[in-house]
Amino acid sequence: MTRNLNPTDLERRQVLRSLLEERRTEIQEKLRSLRETLPAELLVVKDAEEQSMHDFVQDVELALVEMKSETLARIDEALRQLEGGSYGACADCGTEIAEARLRAVPFATRCLTCQEQAESERERTPERGVLPELNLAR
Repeated sequence: MTRNLNPTDLERRQVLRSLLEERRTEIQEKLRSLRETLPAELLVVKDAEEQSMHDFVQDVELALVEMKSETLARIDEALRQLEGGSYGACADCGTEIAEARLRAVPFATRCLTCQEQAESERERTPERGVLPELNLAR
């Protein structure tokens, strides 16, 4: 869906691009920090109890890296959609996603109504490894 951009749309597009790029930079910095601390922690473990706790912490950190990487991929896709003119349209119903929602979750692909419906359906038939975008806001 390509749209003709009037000055208001151009301004909105710039604000949303800034939000996406800011979030992208923030996530890249967090990923870099997590990746730098993981190898250093491996050398500090001393006993079985400490190893168990270390393994748990490492699993949590790796899960965070995975979530941040998935969020980064969503942001990159949102930036591609922004360039292509389809950014901000709900993937399910095609209506425009509210600006407040895009400010809160700039990589949202669904309007709030469709997102709630998708999450409701997911609760009835949960899929492993699928993370709702509302939980990835920060």
